[in-house]
Amino acid sequence: MYSKSLFFILVFSCFRIGMTAKDVLKYISPFDFPLLLSANFGELRPNHFHNGIDIKTKGTVGHPVRCIADGYVSRVAVQHGGYGQAIYITHNDGHTSVYGHVMSFCPAIEKYVRDYQYKHETFVCYLYPEPGKFKVKQGDIIAMSGNEGASAGPHLHLEIRKSGTDEYLDPMPYFKKWIKDSKAPSVSHIGLYPISGKGVVDGSSTKKIVPINSINHPFVAWGEIYAGIVAKDYMDGTSNFYGVHSVALYVDSVKVFGSVTHAVLPDENRMINSFIDYDEYVKHRRLMMRSYKAPGNKLRLHRVDGNRGVVIIDEERDYSFLYVLEDDFGNISRYSFVVRGKKQPIPEVKTDKQEIVRFWNTSVIQRPGFEFIVPKGMLYDDAGVTVDASSQGTEAVSMEYNIDAGNAPLHGYCPLAIGVKNHAKVSPEKYYIRERRGKRTYYAGGKYADGWVRTKVRNFGRYSVGIDTIAPVVEPIDRQKWRSTANIRFKASDTQSDISSYKVYIDGKFVLFGLKKGLLVIQDKDKVKKGVAHTLEVKVKDNCGNETCKRMKY
Repeated sequence: MYSKSLFFILVFSCFRIGMTAKDVLKYISPFDFPLLLSANFGELRPNHFHNGIDIKTKGTVGHPVRCIADGYVSRVAVQHGGYGQAIYITHNDGHTSVYGHVMSFCPAIEKYVRDYQYKHETFVCYLYPEPGKFKVKQGDIIAMSGNEGASAGPHLHLEIRKSGTDEYLDPMPYFKKWIKDSKAPSVSHIGLYPISGKGVVDGSSTKKIVPINSINHPFVAWGEIYAGIVAKDYMDGTSNFYGVHSVALYVDSVKVFGSVTHAVLPDENRMINSFIDYDEYVKHRRLMMRSYKAPGNKLRLHRVDGNRGVVIIDEERDYSFLYVLEDDFGNISRYSFVVRGKKQPIPEVKTDKQEIVRFWNTSVIQRPGFEFIVPKGMLYDDAGVTVDASSQGTEAVSMEYNIDAGNAPLHGYCPLAIGVKNHAKVSPEKYYIRERRGKRTYYAGGKYADGWVRTKVRNFGRYSVGIDTIAPVVEPIDRQKWRSTANIRFKASDTQSDISSYKVYIDGKFVLFGLKKGLLVIQDKDKVKKGVAHTLEVKVKDNCGNETCKRMKY
C-alpha cells in the first residue's frame, strides 16, 4: 500500500507539469497482438493531417477491438466514406477514443444501430446515445476490425480527442510501449524559396528544390528567403513511412522555425495546405514542408521568429542552415547546408492577374453572369486572381468560368453564383454547378433561383452550370447466385450529380444495403431466406432528383 507521503508526491508531480489527477489514466492496447503502424499522427495527407494512428491487422478483418479504458459510448457513426463505421468512447480523463473502419460493433451497439437504420430506412447514421446507456470497461470488446469507408486495406484507425472540443491529440505517448522504433527521420529534398520581389536564389526569383544527396555546393541567395524539406520517418518491422513529429530549422545556430505535431484542432486540419508547398503538391504530388508561416496560417504547431521563418540574406558571407528532425521515440537526424550571400539584383514583382485578393479582407469578384465571394480567413496569403469566361456552345446553359489563382489553396467553402443564359425546359432542381478538371467533371452542388445557380466551393477552378436529367445506372451483379447465397449486390453509378439516396425492398420489406466503393451491398443476409423465390425492388436517386427504380424476381 502506498504511504500518504508518496501519494502527495505523485499528485504534486502531476500538477507541477500541468496535469491533473485524472490525467494519469492508463490506456491498454486495443489488440492482443504486437502493434505495427501503417500511419502515425500528423502524417501529411491531402487537405488534412492524419488525426490518429493506423494499426495494421495482419492483412485481415475481424479482429476483436478492445476498449482502451473505462468509459461510455458517446457516438456511433456509419457513413459511406471517411471512417466507414466508427465508435466513440468518452473517458473520465477528459479524452474520447475513436475506433474507425470497423467491420461491426459489439452486439448491443450493433442492435442499437440496426434498429435506427431500419426505423429510418437509411444506411448512413450519426447516433449520440445518452451517457449512461452503454457503459464499457477497459478491455471490453467494442467492435471487430475491418476495412470500411475510405480505407485502402484492413486496419484500425485509432484517435485520442479532447472531449468537448474534438481536438485531435497524438496517441503515440499512450501506446509507444507496444511499438518499436529505432530509426531516425530522413530528408530526401531541400527547397529554397525567394520572397517575390524581395529575394532571389541562384539568380532567380523562382523556388529551387534539389535532392539532398546532390547538395555539393552552396546555394547563392540575396534578400528574403525561406526553406523547406521533404522528409519521412520510419519504424522497425515495417516498410511503411510516416510523418515527422518535430522539425526545427536553425540559421547560424539561431532557431528560426519549429514545428511539433502533437495536437490539431478540427479547423486547423485544412491549414496543412499552407504548411506544405501547395503548388508543388498540385503539380508533382510532392509534400514539401515549408519552414515558413504564412500571415493567414493559424496553425498552433508552428513556432516561428518575428519574421515567420523568413531568413534575410543581406551580407556577403556563408550562412549555415541546419535542420533537426525528431520522432516520437527520440530518434534524431540532422541535415546541414550552406547559403552563400551574394549581392545581386532582385526583379520587381510582375503579375498578369486581374486583381489581388487579400487574405485579411473579404473580396467579391464579379463578372457578367458570375459572382465569387472569398470571405476573410479563406486565404492564407494574398493571391492574384484572374477570371476568364469561355463559351461552351450556343446550346450551353451557362458560360464556363475559370477562376485562376495559381494553385492558391482555400481554407473553406466560398459562395459561388453563376447565371443561366439559356433556360432549358426542365425542372429547376435539374440545374447544378459542375467543376471541370481536365476531361472530367465533378458535382459541386447548387440550387437554382431567379436565374442563378448558387453553391459553395473550396477550390479555385473551372465552373459552369450543368443539367442532369439522366437517372443513375443500376446493374445487378451475379444475379444467378442470389437465391443460393443471398449475397445481393448492385453496381450503382451516376456520372453527373452523384447518388444522393437509395433503398432496397425484398418482398415488400426494407432490407439494409450499404453503398461501398460503387457497389450496393446487402448488410443483413439473414433477413433473406435462401433457396426460395423473392421479389426485389431497388430505388436509387441522384442529387438532381432523377430516380431509377428496378423491380425483379430471383
